[in-house]
Amino acid sequence: MGSRVLAPLLLELLGCWASVSAQAGATPAVTEGLDATEAAAATHKPSPSPRTLGASKAPELSSGPRPTPVTDVAALCVCDLSAAQCDVNCCCDPDCSSVDFSVFSACSVPVVMGDSQFCSQKAAIYSLNLTADPPQRVFKLIDQINPSIFCIHISNYKPALSFTNPEVPNESNFDQFIRASDGFTVNTDSDVSFTATLDAPHAARYEYGVPLQIANASSGLFLKFPSPLTSSLCTDSSPAAFLVSQAVECSRRIDIEHCEEIEALSMAYYSSPAILRVPITIQSITIRSLNKTLTQLEDPDILWPALIAAGQERICNNVVLEVRYGLTYTEAGEIWEAGLSLLLGAVSSTVALLQQKFEIHFIQNNTKPVPLSGNPGYVVGLPLAAGFQPQKGSGIIQTTNRYGQFTILQSTTEQDCLASEGPRTPILFGYNMQSGCRLRLTGAIPCQLLAQKVQGLLRGQGFPDYVASFGNTRVQDVQDWVPVHFITHLSNMKGSCQLPVALSIEVKWTKYGSLLNPQARIVNVTAQLISSQVPEPHPGDDRTIVVSTAVTFVDVSAPAEAGFRARPSINARLPFNFFFPFV
Repeated sequence: MGSRVLAPLLLELLGCWASVSAQAGATPAVTEGLDATEAAAATHKPSPSPRTLGASKAPELSSGPRPTPVTDVAALCVCDLSAAQCDVNCCCDPDCSSVDFSVFSACSVPVVMGDSQFCSQKAAIYSLNLTADPPQRVFKLIDQINPSIFCIHISNYKPALSFTNPEVPNESNFDQFIRASDGFTVNTDSDVSFTATLDAPHAARYEYGVPLQIANASSGLFLKFPSPLTSSLCTDSSPAAFLVSQAVECSRRIDIEHCEEIEALSMAYYSSPAILRVPITIQSITIRSLNKTLTQLEDPDILWPALIAAGQERICNNVVLEVRYGLTYTEAGEIWEAGLSLLLGAVSSTVALLQQKFEIHFIQNNTKPVPLSGNPGYVVGLPLAAGFQPQKGSGIIQTTNRYGQFTILQSTTEQDCLASEGPRTPILFGYNMQSGCRLRLTGAIPCQLLAQKVQGLLRGQGFPDYVASFGNTRVQDVQDWVPVHFITHLSNMKGSCQLPVALSIEVKWTKYGSLLNPQARIVNVTAQLISSQVPEPHPGDDRTIVVSTAVTFVDVSAPAEAGFRARPSINARLPFNFFFPFV
């Protein structure tokens, strides 16, 4: 009785085991004689499981909705970059033949597999059989097992296997998107528009590059800053941006008979807008006549263009020629004050193209402008800009007193080095300087301590490490700063007292830029500390030595060579019948 029930059960288990073995088995190696597509198709053919008459069908094992591979790895070749041409070392390229395999060194992509997050996935393995004649490629399609315990075994959410096309808002479904959003509330029945909200004057905090809003709705939303775009003609539609200082020139076609009707020629066009709650204040008005004389008005009232007749010529007065905006902002990015300076002039009827100039500058509130030693080149008589770098990669640190950034010993009437330790004088560009003092040597101070004191006297309290190459070099542009090369010269004799007696600073500069307006640029700074041998002072045997400092500016500019363009060659040809009928 027991044997009759056990026999069908054993057959059922054998059928299940054979079915699972057939599905999990790897595809045997396929050489070049079997195409990769055929090999992939062979792996998907069902393997018949052994069944016996009278035995029931083996149940199929189901572990859940396994995801269908989106890409067939057997037909995928990621290194096949050339169409109808064999790519070097690309073993999966169907355009490669046995002749191409003979020059392959290795397979550039040996394994092609799908999503690595699944616990089990198909993987195509390529290799070369170089011992065969001719060489062949070997292809295998196996089930790759993911050793990680955090892998996907069952995928029961099919939309996660692909990207869904997002729904784009349009006129028909926009209200639906608004209702679905929980971030804000919108009343669709309200007649209040976003434009009206922007037009309302309120305090705003700007960021760099944001257009400046104005409170005058009739002039538009933003402060207009005329500038040339595609041509030299003025375009009034471009807005002024926060912290973007500009200075432009453009032309404007005018008809002198209608100069009173053109808004861009009237000063009211530039002074009437208010930047949010801050009105534009007219700071100065200058009048330029036809003979180029300038007159500044004391009462900055609005002047309108006026057309007058001067004999047979028509002249339009109070025409805007230059506009300068000066905006003061706070640290929070709010406009604090807006100033306007205007240059008005007279334009005759002979002018058809008017040149106008527009400038806008931004200044932070409660700050003082940093004085410069030149813009860009150094100006003779101004101090050298110098500082030090605390660590590599950081910016240059300068003292607030620009006359104390690079100094030398200052000569005093007492001529006593120990008494004149405090006073120093700045190094001025272009001025060769020399100063000094007298040092009295007694046996009261040891030689080593005296040498340190004299060296500190010559170098000063904050001897700089870098000097700015130009007078307006910024501290964050470290590459534009010239290092100070400090060299110490010691005596070879031993046993004697070596005291620093001189500090020689040599500044090499060159002329940079155009020949018409060359700019002074520092290219090298060298400081040499010279020590001298002094016998050990004994008590009662007093000596006096001179300690000096010298600054020398050396012009290392190369001789300027004027360059001229090549003389044009005239390639003129006469017509073939020029000498007709003589020839």
